[in-house]
Amino acid sequence: MRAGLLGKKMGMTRVLSDDGRQYAITVLKIEPHEVLLHKTMEKHGYEAIVVGTAEAEERKLSKPMRGYFKAIGDRFYRKLKEFRVSSDEAPAVGTIYGADFFSVGQWVDVTGVSIGKGFAGGIKRHNFKGLRASHGVSVSHRSTGSTGNREDPGKVFKGKRMPGHMGNQRVTLQNLKIYGTDGDLLLILGGVPGPEGGYVLVQDAIKRKQSQ
Repeated sequence: MRAGLLGKKMGMTRVLSDDGRQYAITVLKIEPHEVLLHKTMEKHGYEAIVVGTAEAEERKLSKPMRGYFKAIGDRFYRKLKEFRVSSDEAPAVGTIYGADFFSVGQWVDVTGVSIGKGFAGGIKRHNFKGLRASHGVSVSHRSTGSTGNREDPGKVFKGKRMPGHMGNQRVTLQNLKIYGTDGDLLLILGGVPGPEGGYVLVQDAIKRKQSQ
């Protein structure tokens, strides 16, 4: 198990390949990542590394965070991420890496917080069909219809798809492909969760062999 990257979503574009096909590409900006700390089985009960990225000014951090960074080094970061890695694959403290951590053609999983849409009805939130346009249906064309059963069991089951808050959830898209890198930019085929300017987590795909 390797570490991963935190990338800032810059937006989407398209590229034209040599065979004339167009591909949708998500562009992530990868700022330098520094390995700040090792967590060991003896001291913490598990093995991991702590990585910092997106350098910040000391005055813009909270007092506890300033103390944390001063205890482990002399750099200050806005983003911290802990990665579970085995001791034999853990980079040394002080190691700095970036977009070249992944290679072209590699499969990755991307995790982010989806765009919040606020309160949404059943048609938008769950792709319901809606009620009929005529024949007795009045005012409630976009309603969800019946949500329960008869006297037995006489309740609405938990998890019933109904109107409610849409988006703003942690989402992971699996088996996306690295199209390429360009300096500090990482190009991923397809879309990834989250708004422009938001950070996403990029890690090796766990359900697909890299040779496929």
